[in-house]
Amino acid sequence: MKSDRLLSILLLLQTRGLVPATELAERLEVSVRTIYRDIEALSASGVPVYAERGRHGGIALLPGFRTDVTGLTADEARALFVLAAEGAHAALGLDEALGSALRKVMAALPEPHRPAAELTSRRILVDPVRWMSGPQPAVDVAELHDAVFADRRLRLDYRHSGTGTPRTYTVDPYGLVVKAGVWYLVADRDGVPRLFRADRVRRATLADEAVVRRPGVELADLWDTLRRQVEERPGRVRLSLRVHRSRLDLFVRLHGGALTGEPQPEGPEGPDGPEAGEAGEGCGEWLRAELAVGSVEWARALLSFGPNVEVISPPEARGVLLRHAEAVVELYGEAGGP
Repeated sequence: MKSDRLLSILLLLQTRGLVPATELAERLEVSVRTIYRDIEALSASGVPVYAERGRHGGIALLPGFRTDVTGLTADEARALFVLAAEGAHAALGLDEALGSALRKVMAALPEPHRPAAELTSRRILVDPVRWMSGPQPAVDVAELHDAVFADRRLRLDYRHSGTGTPRTYTVDPYGLVVKAGVWYLVADRDGVPRLFRADRVRRATLADEAVVRRPGVELADLWDTLRRQVEERPGRVRLSLRVHRSRLDLFVRLHGGALTGEPQPEGPEGPDGPEAGEAGEGCGEWLRAELAVGSVEWARALLSFGPNVEVISPPEARGVLLRHAEAVVELYGEAGGP
């Protein structure tokens, strides 16, 4: 374990330059004292490493020192050949570069690890797109990618959801995130973090001004904050409902992102007794679930399940379903029957 940690420290210093000891300790999940002992071990083995004291200090390698490390373990080699988010590389125009890089890694691998790495690439495939998400519009992510690395401000012509006319913003980009096949630009607008869906960007133009990023703020931190704001948005409506077991898998696939917890089986008479609802015949076949949604109007999305999903509360959501169900009956009732 210590040898792996020493190698990790060496690679981090070679990649990052000056790194605070506290950051190394956090990344490697050890104490700062352990990091300094590891630095002494590296120095004793001939690695030109040194520590700078002070507020802006850290640990670094002497300028010009490089080392070629090819001692990958078997699991590390296999991990490199799991092509996670394959579509992400293509969207960035890096699919050919990825293939070339993997061929070079394969050539550099120790001979015993090569068969396992090659087999992994043939046996494991990661598709980042959700089921039944429909065709995705073409997105020029490569343009945003270039803008992010240019370290300049970005002017966006951006169309918000539900509007047809784009609005123009000047933003300070931090980076790109792909989630479930959807690309997002993470950027500050007037010093406030914002998410911009890449497929709603109508035009992206580099500005003349240099990017202005808040000191110490990283892309991963911003993404975590913005993701939580979306998932824990205040004022969301909680729908309590019952789901028939025969439709549970489909229900979870379609609406699992809104579930507040795992659906729980009802008792012999349901958690609220034998009058839990008219759809409650055979209560052993029913499960209770709760969804957090934007408004009670969202409940109409459950009409496709027919009598296999029953909304228990709030009453307003039941009213929404009733109105839409009556409208459907009226529409098809006028068409007449055989």
